Amino acid sequence: MDNSAKGMNVVRHRKPNLWYNSRHFVFMERVAVYPGTFDPMTLGHFDLVKRAAALYDRLIVAVAATSVKQGAMFDCDTRMAMIREDVEKAGLSNVTVETLDTLLVDFCRARSVKTVIRGVRVYSDFEYEFQMALTNRKMAPEIETLFMMPSENLAYVTASTVREIVRYGGDVSSMVTPAVLARLKG
Repeated sequence: MDNSAKGMNVVRHRKPNLWYNSRHFVFMERVAVYPGTFDPMTLGHFDLVKRAAALYDRLIVAVAATSVKQGAMFDCDTRMAMIREDVEKAGLSNVTVETLDTLLVDFCRARSVKTVIRGVRVYSDFEYEFQMALTNRKMAPEIETLFMMPSENLAYVTASTVREIVRYGGDVSSMVTPAVLARLKG
């Protein structure tokens, strides 16, 4: 019996999200959360959104309500609006965008989410993300963290680099999503 079926008295069918409980098949939606500040949403972030959306029935992009990062560019509502615009333009109908204003594990539990998606570009990212994943596992052992790498041509892009380039008037058109670029030019 798979962990996600504990307490449900069902067995897994050959198809990944169908379960059988001796009377009928039950569809169990596979949902993941991709949390972050996304200030701003980079093409690297969006690459992971598209790829994670292909792996799950539903992906929730959880946008941190507050950004403690130096030189924050956009408030939460603006960041969410830009992400929604890019998601809609990309035709990702299984992606929703929500505010993250609590502990990530509490956010996941409230939505019955068992998987957290985290992006890792370089070793230093992994060190930080690994520590956070272990902390989340300690608080919520039922929630797994899945590390994904962006496409190699986007691995150098970071939101902090984008903020720095923008601060000095540089061109970030090859680093950010169309919605972000439109806000920067507007």
